[in-house]
Amino acid sequence: MEVEKMDENEWKYHGEGNQSLVVSHCQRCVVLRFLKFPPNQNKTPEEILHHLQNIVDFGKHVMKQFFGENYVHHGEIIQLPLDFVRQLCLKIQPERPECRCDKDMDTLSGYAMCLPNLTRLQPFRFAEHRPILCIEIKPKCGFIPFSSHVSQEIKHKVCRYCMHQHLKVANGKWKRPSKYCPLDLFSGNKQRMHFALKSLLQEAQNNLKIFKNGELIYGCKDDQDCVSDWNELARHLKPFFFPSNGLVSGPHCTRTIVKELIHVITMALLSSTDTCRAGDMKTVPISQGRSYCEASAFNKELVRNGKHKLESSGLPRGCLLYKTLQAQMLDMLDIEGLYPLYSRVEQYLEEFPEERSTLQIDGPYNEAFYEKLLDLSLEDDGTVAFALTKVQQYRIAMTAKDCSIMIALSPCLQDECSEQRPVVLTSKSRFTFSVSVLDLDLKPYESIPHQYKLDGEIVNYYLKNVQAKEDPVMSNLFKENEDCTLVLHKV
Repeated sequence: MEVEKMDENEWKYHGEGNQSLVVSHCQRCVVLRFLKFPPNQNKTPEEILHHLQNIVDFGKHVMKQFFGENYVHHGEIIQLPLDFVRQLCLKIQPERPECRCDKDMDTLSGYAMCLPNLTRLQPFRFAEHRPILCIEIKPKCGFIPFSSHVSQEIKHKVCRYCMHQHLKVANGKWKRPSKYCPLDLFSGNKQRMHFALKSLLQEAQNNLKIFKNGELIYGCKDDQDCVSDWNELARHLKPFFFPSNGLVSGPHCTRTIVKELIHVITMALLSSTDTCRAGDMKTVPISQGRSYCEASAFNKELVRNGKHKLESSGLPRGCLLYKTLQAQMLDMLDIEGLYPLYSRVEQYLEEFPEERSTLQIDGPYNEAFYEKLLDLSLEDDGTVAFALTKVQQYRIAMTAKDCSIMIALSPCLQDECSEQRPVVLTSKSRFTFSVSVLDLDLKPYESIPHQYKLDGEIVNYYLKNVQAKEDPVMSNLFKENEDCTLVLHKV
């Protein structure tokens, strides 16, 4: 791709995270990712190039092994004319949210990552001009900690996401807690998955976005109160699910269209379209720990209806949710068990700072780095090597807990679906689709103390402000639903 020959007006602001900013091309199915830094933090072009190379290598040599060839798109590094970069920066600056402008896009090095636009079908073919629908889901952590190092029993009952929701609302990040629970999505049980996806659609926060031909049509553009307008969403979706003429408010009403959408997402998430080496490695047993969260709205509804057991169908071994969960469960010790090991590594680095490079804390992320991750032993021999392996596994797990899954859908006729692409059917339509994963930058080693502190804040807030109020109510519900015997006495 000859980027230098493209006018900067052909590119548009696509979004950004903590460390990078992304622009997409209006015609071609590619995005450019630029690093960004605080205004006074200047990096040399060599440092920028090294940082980008680490991101590419980590995706190529590590995460692709966990998720699979077809799911991970690591991209490549390209060098751009500096004048093009500066003009592009000026063009997109007015479109950036105010809260993101505390960091500046790198306009000095000329280096960027070129990646496929995952709101389009992968692999993309330029001959395809069909409408594309894309659903981005950030599923979060899909299991309850099973580590013996957990100090608060509540962590064995309520998932991190559900507890964190209450702290976020208290801090003003969101106005209402979401009913979404990751354990319902990761259960493999279609009823629970449908409930989880419906909850995401009701309260998207930053965990769900929907794109139509690359344009965001549903979901938060930034941390703010999201308005869930299902009627407006249905208006966008109707041509995909009910191509024939007719009003959305007619027989194919909003609720029906949303139901069809949830069905398609569920089937795509349960599909198996790739294989990877991680499927052959000794994995962490998913059966460890409980398969449901006591705070889940779905679980609470069952309890109210007199049922005490959630069915867990389990995920197909080859689907992306299964692989995501396996990578997440490399967090075998929980942050409470991991933090002392992090401190052991830190103490070693204080004595031998020159060993940081040898320990590969900052890369290179190559095959050797990946091989060390396969040791799932929990027998602590007191060495720095053991501590470092667990720290690196935790960083991988945290990356998997914060990744996004992209489901791109394109309508196709029956005679057009002979290509080597998976197909999902609805009542009136059929779609070819692709599933991809992004946001796979390795979580920083330096963020572990923050995670340890945040974990304590989340749990303490939940125990003090939520569980204390909910326990009597749920306890009464359990008592009301218990079997009882009526004993008659002679009078």
